[in-house]
Amino acid sequence: MNSRWRYLMRVNDPADLRTLTPDELPAYCEEVRRYIIEVCSVNPGHLGSSLGAVELAVALHYVYDTPHDRLIWDVGHQAYAHKIVTGRREAFASQRTLGGISGFPRMSESEYDTFGCGHASVSISAAFGMAKAAELQGEKRKVVAVIGDGSMTGGLAFEGLNNAGDGKNSDLLVILNDNNMAIDRPTGALGRYLVRVSTSRFYNRLKRSLWRMLGRTPRLLNLIRKAGNAVKQGVLQNSNFFESLNFRYFGRIDGNDVRELVRVLSDLKRIGGPKLLHVMTVKGKGYAPAETHQTDFHAPGRFDPETGRRMGPSGADRYQDVFGQTLLDLARIDSRVAGITPAMPTGCSLDIMMREMPSRCFDVGIAEGHAVTFSAGLAASGMVPFCNIYSTFMQRAYDNFIHDVAIPSLPVVLCLDRSGVVGEDGATHHGAFDLAYMGCIPNTVIAAPSDESELRNMMYTALQAGTPFVIRYPRGTGAGACWRGCDFAEIPVGRGRCLHEGSDIAIVSAGTAARQCEKAVARAEAEGVSAAHYDLRYVKPLDEELLREVGRRFRCVITVEDGSLRGGVGEAVTAFFNREGLAVRVRSLGIADRFVEHGTVAELQALCGYDADAVYAAVKEMI
Repeated sequence: MNSRWRYLMRVNDPADLRTLTPDELPAYCEEVRRYIIEVCSVNPGHLGSSLGAVELAVALHYVYDTPHDRLIWDVGHQAYAHKIVTGRREAFASQRTLGGISGFPRMSESEYDTFGCGHASVSISAAFGMAKAAELQGEKRKVVAVIGDGSMTGGLAFEGLNNAGDGKNSDLLVILNDNNMAIDRPTGALGRYLVRVSTSRFYNRLKRSLWRMLGRTPRLLNLIRKAGNAVKQGVLQNSNFFESLNFRYFGRIDGNDVRELVRVLSDLKRIGGPKLLHVMTVKGKGYAPAETHQTDFHAPGRFDPETGRRMGPSGADRYQDVFGQTLLDLARIDSRVAGITPAMPTGCSLDIMMREMPSRCFDVGIAEGHAVTFSAGLAASGMVPFCNIYSTFMQRAYDNFIHDVAIPSLPVVLCLDRSGVVGEDGATHHGAFDLAYMGCIPNTVIAAPSDESELRNMMYTALQAGTPFVIRYPRGTGAGACWRGCDFAEIPVGRGRCLHEGSDIAIVSAGTAARQCEKAVARAEAEGVSAAHYDLRYVKPLDEELLREVGRRFRCVITVEDGSLRGGVGEAVTAFFNREGLAVRVRSLGIADRFVEHGTVAELQALCGYDADAVYAAVKEMI
């Protein structure tokens, strides 16, 4: 056995964990925490949330008979200790790499991953479904949902609470893992309510005393519940929010005290019906840099585990920073500009404008549908909102955009960050579908900038447009184009451009896929093949004049896009050629009709067949 670890290597599954004594659990938790830090320092992941939830994961698997008892993690940012406990300790070193395990719970990966958890706020609804199924099938099964305080702001979480509170016979425990942090500090009335509950010492002292009595004398249940409500009304000046939804509320307790967690969870196992346990944890617990810089160490990239020094990429600016600085520049010259984000101010760089103009920036919590309709309300009253949502999360607000923005044709600028393949977060986070699902919506302009300068100028163009306007751009750094301090220039809507003249074959690209095409064109030219390269700039409306010229000049055309081929740019271009009666053979490169797993962006673009090598190969084949 490795002498560095006294307990870590002894635990290969929850059955092994349960052979430890309660007094050995704190030492095991510290070894798990140290192992997570070591692995994530060289193989980056979501660090801070998982460090804070180590004791919670260990206690849950220690008390409950998993996988028979169901454990659902919301989002999965908290679940690294869960993976290590459930037989994936060695595989954890491969998490988020091509061919390795996922950074999130995946049902196909382990029987202990009872539900896929890539997006926030799903756990309560899924857990209630499982608890109801156990009830209907006559199974004695405990079901536990673990949800963070940030995820609790999502509308789906409220819907789940509302419905599950009516299921009095369903044995469901919701654990509210409250660390007063999502990726950024959470906002809204619920966050303030949780602070009021968690900081009322008198209330919590009485609540703990009543809970201990309940554990010893179940017959006092009704009396204690009534007394508890009286305490809550007297101390908090209102009834407990969760108990108003028929959840028995217990807490708060220290979520980083594994022995206390084991004791409380063991008591809660004896109580049926819907319950909510409020635990307080520290994001980044046990690692000083992560505790001190909680936002930075949510997903810090590579870092020195001894000093905490982060080793981020250098060079070109990130697209998100181009968005953030440009939005501030636009807001300085136009008082109608406002910024909206669903809980991602640092992730999308809206925090740049927030520091100077906080009254014109709105973090609405993890509530994408609300973000879009709130933006529509601003636009209907004369503002020009720039609503920034990650492409994959925009899928949740699709109805809101159609009904509340597109039908009334309101000037909402929807900035879709993280479009295309995003890398290590995998299938739940790739922005593969935005061109397909937005392209069929009337009254909507869809822009795809190829570099930083185009993103800046398309944001300026959108401000002038007065119509629903979507701008999609990828995660990560740009091409190094000059943009800071440059004068704004309007890019005519629906107009593309020729980036490279050629005579043998044409390549038509959308967005940042142009960079791969440029490499392929240069390589082909070095071998005597003359390839023309056209950048569409706008996916909707298409530049029909440009495409008509391409269709008349070339018999072979390759389209390249960083998105789904079904319903994407290639299909739209092919359909145009057909309508015009142009005899063009089209080869479309992009993401095929399948979900793409995790890996680096370069690896995934090669795997999907639209990196520079794939474009070059297509040119050679068609010639």
